[in-house]
Amino acid sequence: MEEVPYTGGEKESLQAALDRHRDVVLWKLNGLDEEQARRPMTPSGTSLLGLTKHLAAVEYNWFCETFGRETEPLPFSDDDPEADLRVEPGETIEGIVAFYERARAASDKVVGELALTDTGTAWHGATVSLRWVLIHMLEETARHAGHMDIIREMLDGATGDHVRDDG
Repeated sequence: MEEVPYTGGEKESLQAALDRHRDVVLWKLNGLDEEQARRPMTPSGTSLLGLTKHLAAVEYNWFCETFGRETEPLPFSDDDPEADLRVEPGETIEGIVAFYERARAASDKVVGELALTDTGTAWHGATVSLRWVLIHMLEETARHAGHMDIIREMLDGATGDHVRDDG
């Protein structure tokens, strides 16, 4: 697992911290079957696959839409505020992971092209800097990775944030 550099620059450190949590998101799905990944584990219906879908959509939204970049169709709906968290019958682990990886790559491209002080317009109309978006997505991803920790433990007892090499 990538370490946040102890003496790295601000952008490099923010990116590395975000990548660590992004890797946890994918690791939490590792080894699960379709039923386990989509199983609602809370009264509100939260599932590992639903959280991954949500994180992909918000990555595209915050990094790409905010800074005027193209995205693929996103699962947001004014009529259904939970649409980006719900796994539809035809969606699979493979498909949602691919969606997350595409969102991550598109987001990384934006981060690579812009300075931390460059600004864009958020979905709610506020002007935000790339620095703010990186911090926000770090918070969002860490928060949901924590949810995923608990859900995965409830599913099969697996804990931790990455595979450890104890040998």
